[in-house]
Amino acid sequence: MRSEASWGLKLAALGGLLFLHLPILLIFLYAFTTEERSYAFPPPGYTTEWFAVAWNREDIWPPLWLSLQVAAISTVMAMILGTLAAAAMARASFFGRDQVSLLILLPIALPGVITGMSLRSAFGIMDIPFSTWTIVLGHATFCIVIVYNNAIARMRRLSGGILEASADLGANSFQTFRYVLLPNLGSALLAGGMLAFALSFDEVIVTTFTAGQQSTLPIWMLNELVRPRQRPVTNVVAIVVFAATFVPILIAYYLTRGGSETAGMGK
Repeated sequence: MRSEASWGLKLAALGGLLFLHLPILLIFLYAFTTEERSYAFPPPGYTTEWFAVAWNREDIWPPLWLSLQVAAISTVMAMILGTLAAAAMARASFFGRDQVSLLILLPIALPGVITGMSLRSAFGIMDIPFSTWTIVLGHATFCIVIVYNNAIARMRRLSGGILEASADLGANSFQTFRYVLLPNLGSALLAGGMLAFALSFDEVIVTTFTAGQQSTLPIWMLNELVRPRQRPVTNVVAIVVFAATFVPILIAYYLTRGGSETAGMGK
């Protein structure tokens, strides 16, 4: 029988939620302010004109397109390489497997500044010019880990007997993948891809070291905060970034919420 939480615990939970989410609410609030240069509280007035201003700002669209392009390519690379790595680690047994698994997970555990510096040094030594692909390679280092974690967790819950049963019934490798593995792994892979896209879209630190003179949308926002021209426009763009990251994360949550129900594995 569950006991009701005390008022002190409820207040502590409320305080924690406010601490986490009140700054986000302030971003939304100041996207509608009539004040252009400061963050006076409360705002002197409210308007929606900044959304039209942001839409007509030509300097926003190239960084937005670059961010979408990089996130999409990084996600595709991560889903392919992360799934293959997860399949190898989940089904194969070899000497040093735990060490290899640690090396796969290492990029997401390292500080972004270390990853960025190492990639920048590597590009310099190999004389690789900065381009969209250098940003993609930087983002893929951690996107692969996101997909790998989702895929290997689902594969370890998947009964190996269904693969043997599929082979016994005459299915070839492609048919086994299409009709047995993919339906059981699909939601985990899609969720991993959604999370990878969200993380890539708002990445700043690694991008700073691998972009050269290019500017993704988060880098553009950072520059606007340092040298503000129209402060509310930055908040409008922040809302776009929030939506572009929150929606995939929300979808990933619902896709993996019932992930324990895989073939050959009950709750």
